[in-house]
Amino acid sequence: MTYKESINWLFNQLPLFQNIGAAAYKEDLTNTLLLTKHLNHPERNFKTIHVAGTNGKGSTSSMIASVFMEAGYKVGLYTSPHLKDFRERITINGKKISKNYVHQFVLKHKSFFETTELSFFEMTVGLAFQYFSDKKIDIAIIEVGMGGRLDATNIITPLLSVITNIGKDHTAFLGDTLEKIAFEKAGIIKQNIPVVIGEYTIQTKPVFLEVASKNKSEIYFVQDINHPDYPCGLLGDYQIKNKKTVIEVFRNLKSNFNISEENIKNGIANVVLNTHLQGRWQILQEYPKVICDTAHNANGLEMVMQQLKKETYNQLHIVLGVVNDKDLDAILPLFPKNANYYFCKPKNERGLNAKKLQDKAKSFQLFGNTYTSISKAYKAALEKSSDKDLIFIGGSNFVVSEII
Repeated sequence: MTYKESINWLFNQLPLFQNIGAAAYKEDLTNTLLLTKHLNHPERNFKTIHVAGTNGKGSTSSMIASVFMEAGYKVGLYTSPHLKDFRERITINGKKISKNYVHQFVLKHKSFFETTELSFFEMTVGLAFQYFSDKKIDIAIIEVGMGGRLDATNIITPLLSVITNIGKDHTAFLGDTLEKIAFEKAGIIKQNIPVVIGEYTIQTKPVFLEVASKNKSEIYFVQDINHPDYPCGLLGDYQIKNKKTVIEVFRNLKSNFNISEENIKNGIANVVLNTHLQGRWQILQEYPKVICDTAHNANGLEMVMQQLKKETYNQLHIVLGVVNDKDLDAILPLFPKNANYYFCKPKNERGLNAKKLQDKAKSFQLFGNTYTSISKAYKAALEKSSDKDLIFIGGSNFVVSEII
């Protein structure tokens, strides 16, 4: 079994949420607990910070990791999904896990995985925890995959829990109200462990307060606290809230680590250099200007579309693709009507047919042609653009991953 074969096995052997959606969702932590017992509990061998939220958890996790790196710590970062390479999910100080480590881990534990019918995400979490333990890291930043309470990462006892915000996404699994979704995300709050909340609403704040109270956890609401607005390597306007969440995280870790204000400032500024995070208001070229962003739900897209309005251009071109479980009635009204659209389907089982997207978009006065691939849609947009035009690429992680 080669590295490529072991990766293909991970992806193909068992249900994978990013490909098939609902069938991959496990409703308890039984399998993850079996796995960590099998691995002799590697997650107990290093300190962690746990990050949940509807939007911004990848950016926030990466910024936290970057600050620790600036302060000289050996930092593990676990995120999902990846954009180009599976190994992006598991890094230490910005360096991806080695192909050989992944290969050997799969070979060693394959029969156990098959016997217990672990999901892709459960196996990947086990891989990350084992790798971080073996490499003797100082701290790991662990991003929740989906939800929180039942997420495979939720077997850790972190130094601090972080919830960036709550919006409507994955409602089939997490609930159809902000209160229900907040309850699932608040499932990462642990007994006597402080929690930092990036944003709250009148619906979600009482949920957070109740769960924190039950767990005797100190709770900090970032939007009620004044923090400096440090320059950031991530250019999206929405990073303002994530930056302040990161600063509050380190205000709460002063007694645990030796981290200066300069480390915080530099970590936020150098987040892309340190962690290689991509796809967040990423400018791919200037003439014509091409911007991509992975925002894919109403909350995220609303902020991205607001930032798009600030751009200056002659004509706007939008390369758009989505997955089939997105609430199109919620996201399509956010897109500008004065743009040329290039509808396409991500290379993914969950990708929504481009013709279906085009037909639905018409009802919101969004018009354009369909293309058989994202690359062909992007090529067409480039061919039809002048140097003073703007091309935006988005709607899904999978759309962005095919372009960058």
